[in-house]
Amino acid sequence: MALVIGMNSGSSFDGIDVVLIETDLAPDGHPLRPHFIAGIAHAWPVEVAAQVLRAFANELTIFELCRLNYTVGAVYAEAARQLLADRALDPVKVTAIGVDGQTIYQEPPNRSGMRDLPPEASLVKRWLDGPYPCGLQIGEPSLIAAHTEITTVSQFRPADHAIGGTGAPLMQYLDFVAFRETGPVLTLNIGGIANCQFAHPDRARMRAFDTGPGNVMLDHAARRLFSLPHDPDGRLAAAGAVDEGMLAHLLSHPFFARRPPRSAWRLDFGAEYADSVLDTYAGMRPEDIMATLCAFTATSIVRAVEEHIPDIVDLDVLVASGGGVRNAYLMRLLRERLPAHLRLTTSDEYGIPAQFKEAIKFATLAFATINNVANNIPACSGASRYTILGKIAPAPRLARGIPG
Repeated sequence: MALVIGMNSGSSFDGIDVVLIETDLAPDGHPLRPHFIAGIAHAWPVEVAAQVLRAFANELTIFELCRLNYTVGAVYAEAARQLLADRALDPVKVTAIGVDGQTIYQEPPNRSGMRDLPPEASLVKRWLDGPYPCGLQIGEPSLIAAHTEITTVSQFRPADHAIGGTGAPLMQYLDFVAFRETGPVLTLNIGGIANCQFAHPDRARMRAFDTGPGNVMLDHAARRLFSLPHDPDGRLAAAGAVDEGMLAHLLSHPFFARRPPRSAWRLDFGAEYADSVLDTYAGMRPEDIMATLCAFTATSIVRAVEEHIPDIVDLDVLVASGGGVRNAYLMRLLRERLPAHLRLTTSDEYGIPAQFKEAIKFATLAFATINNVANNIPACSGASRYTILGKIAPAPRLARGIPG
């Protein structure tokens, strides 16, 4: 069995989750369902977090972004080293680290533009003015590998972008690995952005797509309205009432006109959009705004499930994960709005801690990468074929040909 570290800092940008898992290759060539061993939360240094937030807002020069890429890599290296120290674990015993990096920018494919592109168009034309997707994740993997002495796999999305895929969400491969022996299951991850996966033993039948906002607007509103990093347990929202007019306005967002495969990012539901909404409804009670934003997340999830998941009547459970599951009010709204036959539970029921599932995802993807296993799912992302996601930075200790 192999030990693998996974790290995640998602669109909610509320810290780095670090996990240690154990897995191996199964007879079918894919990883076994990962066994969770340990997990920690590592805080972003305040001065680094401030720069990342500026990068989200496109306020850094290219020179500043270059240095931030290395700085973020150092933060990830320290996070991994913290876990190693807590477990008194020799890095030599760890097969790999999987970390996507901190997404700074994400641009989904323009499907109609891709279809209209003449067959003779050059590769350069696909990306020069679009319509092919792109994205930027920072956190230099060579720095992580050098300062942990563990081979590091990072930046999983560009390989999918290169062949026309959305590159997001990425949860579907872990769900395939975890549930391929138990039959079809529907999963939901509520991070900054929420995404839904229909996992199936036949990858050609799988579906995965972003449903809309998860916590990103809720956290922004909590910071602006209450000077809190988030709404603890959804208590602020529970003290308010949903405003149906505001909810209808939110649900008219153009993101919901996109058909899967689709992905969302801060350009859709980030600070600029959230501030415009908060300004428009500044006369409302803050608690009512929080309640309505919770209803926005819940309603957009339910609508996406009902509209885009095939054979939903044959499914009986929705397995949730991510930071959003700790919002009791949001989970209550989901239970009230989901089809009656769908039981809402968390991935903890299946041995995958909900808080750490995204970090477990990157550990699983990394293990597949270093074993040359196809770990994208074209039916989910719209990619033209299978490929190997991730860029590998070998640990320096593995170098050969060093003078004696």
